Amino acid sequence: MAKKYEPTIGLEIHTELKTNTKMFCSCKNDLEEKRPNINVCPVCMAHPGTLPVMNKEAIKSVLKVGMALDGRIADYTEFDRKNYFYPDIPKGYQISQYKHPLVLGGELVGVKITRIHLEEDTAKSVHDRGDFSLIDYNRAGVPLMELVTEPVIKDGATAVKFAKELQLILRYLNVSDADMEKGQMRLETNISVSENKNKLGTKVEVKNLNSFRSVGLAIDYEIKRQTDVLERGEEIKQETRGWNENKQETFSQREKESSHDYRYFPEPDLPKLKISEIEEFSKKSLSKEIPELPSEKRERYKKEYGIKDENIEIYITNEKLRSLFEETIKEFKNNKNLIKLVSNYITSDIVGFSKGENGVVGKIEPKNLARMIEMIEESLISSRGAKDVLLMMYEKGGNPKEIAKSKNLLQVSDENRLKKIVEKVIKNNQKVIETYKNGNEASLQYLVGQGMKESGGSANPNALKKLIISALSS
Repeated sequence: MAKKYEPTIGLEIHTELKTNTKMFCSCKNDLEEKRPNINVCPVCMAHPGTLPVMNKEAIKSVLKVGMALDGRIADYTEFDRKNYFYPDIPKGYQISQYKHPLVLGGELVGVKITRIHLEEDTAKSVHDRGDFSLIDYNRAGVPLMELVTEPVIKDGATAVKFAKELQLILRYLNVSDADMEKGQMRLETNISVSENKNKLGTKVEVKNLNSFRSVGLAIDYEIKRQTDVLERGEEIKQETRGWNENKQETFSQREKESSHDYRYFPEPDLPKLKISEIEEFSKKSLSKEIPELPSEKRERYKKEYGIKDENIEIYITNEKLRSLFEETIKEFKNNKNLIKLVSNYITSDIVGFSKGENGVVGKIEPKNLARMIEMIEESLISSRGAKDVLLMMYEKGGNPKEIAKSKNLLQVSDENRLKKIVEKVIKNNQKVIETYKNGNEASLQYLVGQGMKESGGSANPNALKKLIISALSS
């Protein structure tokens, strides 16, 4: 029987910050620039005699993240030189933080955080031109936030949940787009497996995972791989591994470095910072720039609107749909029934119209969506007609009442017109009427359906039903 092994996982998450300029120079921070080596200068290219200057906005961004995660903002902080050679680091060292990070502690979705610090990103190596490599320095010096969790995660699903929630918070704070496909958010996992619950096993790092799916799969694969190694009586080797998406497995890259291998020492060309002496870095100032966070919004939506959890999650994760929902329901204040109706049409019909295009709302304006909901409430349009009107609004925009009128979708509630329809339905469906009179209630719905068909879908079904019942009981 196999022994019980305990997996332990910690995450290191690097995020490129959305500042106007790079971390230590005035070059444009443009992550969309496709032309190589356009946003460069002597500072980020490490020319002799150049000096770095700190980006205040980048520091503020990290402090805001720290506050959002309930971390402890540093009173004193400094930057360090992390020494190692690689072609994509022009200076031969990276300006980072070691002993005195900007944020210590914090917690998210039950996972405790060790630290959050700030550094500069490396350049980008390109290996697609034959037997040589090229370097694009546009990315060199871009502000890079690194968040390190405590080694408390036990499975891939928890790691993915943490990373997704962090991505949401970064977007809500508007400090990063955190797009994993574009490399704006990059994950590394440290995984160990041990027989002893009180002692960590040998740590293996899996680097540069570029999707949430890869994070979960890589962790679960590595737990199984390490367990199999221990089951064979062999030892785990401390190393850095990569993830092969095609083979769905990790592979060895190199032996893992330790912190002393980087020969950290304080950056002599940058001043030390006393955070408490900088007014705009105070908690009072920072709190003014922190919006309602995802967890807070979930609670408020549930309490105030009473909508389904799965619908709430759609709004939490999709800014366009969230904006349409919030702007539309302003028209209804505390009318929960109408608010729920708005939510149902957005999360079913409008999401369906977008066909997976990440919540595209088409040309629908909140005021027009609100007016359509009012038309349903006033029985001016049927729920079936509303779907047709909504699709036209999605594709071309416009006023719902004008659309319904032009397409003959306005419900007829005029009693004289409906009585003529009822007379015709009764005349043509005598057998069904007999079954209704014999106690078959389902027959009534059939008669209403026939009346709707006779009216071309324009009759008010409730008014039609009342007139049929009245006619059959007289």
